[in-house]
Amino acid sequence: MSSLSRELVFLILQFLDEEKFKETVHRGENDACCWHRAMLEQESGFFFNMRYFEDLVTGGEWDEVEKYLSGFTKVDDNRYSMKIFFEIRKQKYLEALDRRDRAKAVDILVKDLKVFSAFNEELFKEITQLLTLENFRENEQLSKYGDTKSARGIMLAELKKLIEANPLFRDKLQFPTLKNSRLRTLINQSLNWQHQLCKNPRPNPDIKTLFVDHTCGPPNGARAPSPVTNPLMNAAVPKPVGGFPPLGAHGPFQPGPAPLPAPLAGWMANPSPVAHPAASAGPMGLVAPNNAAALIKRPRTPPNNSAAMDYQTADSDHVLKRTRPFGVSDEVSTLPVNILPVPYNNQNHGQSSYSSDDLPRNVIMNLSQGSAVKSLDFHPLQQVLLLVGTNMGEVMVWELVTRERVAFRNFKVWDLAACSMPLQASLASDYTASINRVMWSPDGTLFGVAYSKHVVHIYSYSANDLRNHLEIEAHVGSVNDLAFSFPSKLCIVTCGEDRLIKVWDAVNGTKQFVFEGHEAPVYSVCPHHKETIQFIFSTATDGKIKAWLYDNVGSRVDYDAPGHSSTTMAYSADGSRLFSCGTNKEGESFLVEWNESEGAVKRTYHGLGKRSVGVVQFDTTRNRFLAAGDEFMVKFWDMDSVNLLTTIDADGALPASPCIRFNKDGTLLAVSTNENGVKILANTDGVRQLRSAENRPFDASRVASTAGVKPPTMNAFPPGSAALGASIVDRNTSVPTMLGMSADNRSLVDVKPRVDESMDKSKVWKLIEITEASQCRSLRLPDSISAMRVSRLIYTNSGLAILALASNAVHKLWKWQRNDRNLTGKANASVMPQLWQPSSGILMTNDLSDTNPEDAVSCFALSKNDSYVMSASGGKISLFNMMTFKTMTTFMAPPPAATFLAFHPQDNNIIAIGMEDSSIQIYNVRVDEVKTKLKGHQKRITGLAFSNVLNVLVSSGADS
Repeated sequence: MSSLSRELVFLILQFLDEEKFKETVHRGENDACCWHRAMLEQESGFFFNMRYFEDLVTGGEWDEVEKYLSGFTKVDDNRYSMKIFFEIRKQKYLEALDRRDRAKAVDILVKDLKVFSAFNEELFKEITQLLTLENFRENEQLSKYGDTKSARGIMLAELKKLIEANPLFRDKLQFPTLKNSRLRTLINQSLNWQHQLCKNPRPNPDIKTLFVDHTCGPPNGARAPSPVTNPLMNAAVPKPVGGFPPLGAHGPFQPGPAPLPAPLAGWMANPSPVAHPAASAGPMGLVAPNNAAALIKRPRTPPNNSAAMDYQTADSDHVLKRTRPFGVSDEVSTLPVNILPVPYNNQNHGQSSYSSDDLPRNVIMNLSQGSAVKSLDFHPLQQVLLLVGTNMGEVMVWELVTRERVAFRNFKVWDLAACSMPLQASLASDYTASINRVMWSPDGTLFGVAYSKHVVHIYSYSANDLRNHLEIEAHVGSVNDLAFSFPSKLCIVTCGEDRLIKVWDAVNGTKQFVFEGHEAPVYSVCPHHKETIQFIFSTATDGKIKAWLYDNVGSRVDYDAPGHSSTTMAYSADGSRLFSCGTNKEGESFLVEWNESEGAVKRTYHGLGKRSVGVVQFDTTRNRFLAAGDEFMVKFWDMDSVNLLTTIDADGALPASPCIRFNKDGTLLAVSTNENGVKILANTDGVRQLRSAENRPFDASRVASTAGVKPPTMNAFPPGSAALGASIVDRNTSVPTMLGMSADNRSLVDVKPRVDESMDKSKVWKLIEITEASQCRSLRLPDSISAMRVSRLIYTNSGLAILALASNAVHKLWKWQRNDRNLTGKANASVMPQLWQPSSGILMTNDLSDTNPEDAVSCFALSKNDSYVMSASGGKISLFNMMTFKTMTTFMAPPPAATFLAFHPQDNNIIAIGMEDSSIQIYNVRVDEVKTKLKGHQKRITGLAFSNVLNVLVSSGADS
């Protein structure tokens, strides 16, 4: 239900109160009354009438109590709701016992209380045992139970606390402050407006009905024409002086001012924030807690909108455009109501086929950048290519299958002589620049880089070949964002510190449009289209949001972002739903979904921090889920629920507000780390995707050919097609016709290059026989830690580092840095590595117990993504985090001691542990349990190996 419809419900409730229908509709004393206030409150779910609820509870009308509650919550919604229903049903059960109505008590026990046994079986058993007592007050916990009236009073006080604490009732317990007879006033305003539109208005019109629009008949009795019913859509933009400009007046795009699309037409409301406390529910029990303060935890004061509507005035020529503050409402209900909203066709969210288990949660690899990551974007077609930009101006392309950096550029102005004097002066004092945004073009043949100093670089990319395409001095100062759009040909939209939005030709770099009107630096842009209307949303650092058509008339709407925050906007992959996420100067963050047809916030998602560091970044995936990087973790929401779905810390080491980015299919998630790297998270499909790509040669030159790029004509976009261009965070949003399809590229099937069966087999990697010393290279690894005998040595799976275990149980890790001499960053003998330690300075040190280190058998094993190392040096087995060196857990104290370790290749929670007593234990780390114990050797285990294909474990022992 829209926010205006929500307010209409409040107006109707106010009208019923003022017209003295309150008692009759609630108590049913007037059968002729068609309005049932309680039913309206319940079915709309907007206002919980605590006074009415108290009357029902006090009167013991338990069926009506639960019926009324059902409009706002269900038993299993959360722990507060569960306790509310439990207390009501427990009271009903005790009253039946008190009346000696055993049959009714049994019926309540079986039908109403049985549901809680799944959550607390012992409590249910205790409640059942009350049937065996002559008087349930013989139970010690119920010994102070008085009469029915006092018991209901005590329970009611408890219920009110739980309802006030329940987040589902937030913003629903306080009736908004309205002027008297507000509904009558609005009706009168509407009638006056209709009367002004009459061709032959009479001085004293006789209005007898509200069922049809008012029209004054002409003097001669002829029928008058119908009044204008929607002037906003018919003439949304004031005509410029001198009429419309001639065709081509504004360049190669649509020349004149176009009608305002429906999504932009209604974006106006008024805020009236009201704060409500939140608290935590305690456990269920026979006796409710008496201490109200014990319930209060984590108070919040969320924004709320309970404002009255404010209509525009209009004449027959145009609508006066007014700037108004934008209101936020925490509306959750989406019940269809045929009033006020303007829907659009072909809306299909396509959400039913995914569950939260499909989210990429598991860290499968770490990519080291060397500097802090500022922006990420996956290739729209080859989803194993990741584009990364850093705070040092470095831009690089990673191939995730091989974990290689296949392209790299440092910040460098290509033609310094062509630059403006301010830019030259800036570079002369400091020749560095940070990257604010990187983004692929819809077909993946180009990508753009927005720098913190004036410049945008456009690169062409094919078959790992990176070439300079365009250098544009786009703005004075920082270029804060860029996106690709397609009004009639491929263009680049940029915004900057100079408060301007500009549109550039992506082929030759010529400027097409300049949009001005913001009073603060423009923070982000989001190009999109609805049907045939192309438009751009822009947001500024002062919290203002504007919308522009591809003309020079000016912004079409002007409103405030929630919390006046620096905001990014993004559409779902199918282009049907609009979201935004932002953080204001106080650090408060807001993630919301918009009702485009009204310009109102449809729902505000809960769970973001109140003191965020930096602007929180977010992304959408699968037309179903939202994700945001906040409070050192990644948070997920279902688009249809305001409550937090789940969070992950990606094994730690995330910054306060990490950059995040999904690939098109939502199978991979890239997350920046506070150690100048990127973690790649995957679900099952993502792991399968990488493996399938690993088994075939990658040929990036086929990307463009598979995309079938062809410049579309002006009328190439079919009505109701999906999202146009690239949105702020949904960076892969594609131009449908460029791909020959009518949907966002995030909904496309991954375009896989075919494997050429006739591939030159001589190029297949083969073992090289080393026969000469000249074929070898040597390098002494630097060691600032006390030198000890190395017991075990291994390359990491990525080939980027070497891990050693010394005889004193200390681990050492050498990493190769990426630089001009070592572009891949892989281990080699030509470049000196660094002995790496986390900023904390801690060491990974095994437990030694009472073991002599020199006599102990040392062993370790790396997880497949190099995130963890399992190790032992004669004492307990230790699990270390390779990013932080922190000890995650220790287990299996000797004897016997572990002598060999191996991770299962598919599930790193399963470990094979070879023991000193010749046994092999299959151990599950997650549940801390030995699943199987294998015997067959006579002496200690010396080797273990899992097959990557077969379900086989091979072992060797000192007896072989």
